[in-house]
Amino acid sequence: MSQPDPTSPSAPIVVTHRPEAARFEVETDGHLSIATYQLDAERRRVVFDHTGVPAVLQGRGIAAELVRSALAWAEAERLQVVPRCSYVAVYMRRHPETHPLLEPRG
Repeated sequence: MSQPDPTSPSAPIVVTHRPEAARFEVETDGHLSIATYQLDAERRRVVFDHTGVPAVLQGRGIAAELVRSALAWAEAERLQVVPRCSYVAVYMRRHPETHPLLEPRG
């Protein structure tokens, strides 16, 4: 039985949360993809400020998986989300199930 090719676009994407660095990350083919955040624990909110995937890895769904994992964490932690990163904002617009996480505008 053969092993899946880790460079294949269909290889599983493994997201690691690194709270000490305030980011979620995926390492693929020696390249690092990240979704960074700023946690405001006092206000129970998280600001997602950047998602970055190297050009050579784009189109594999890595950014979407980073954001999906980050939003799942925010939900589990009962944090409201401020999507300052344009990719996170678009992802949330396209996934209505994430709308309850949005910090109310006020």
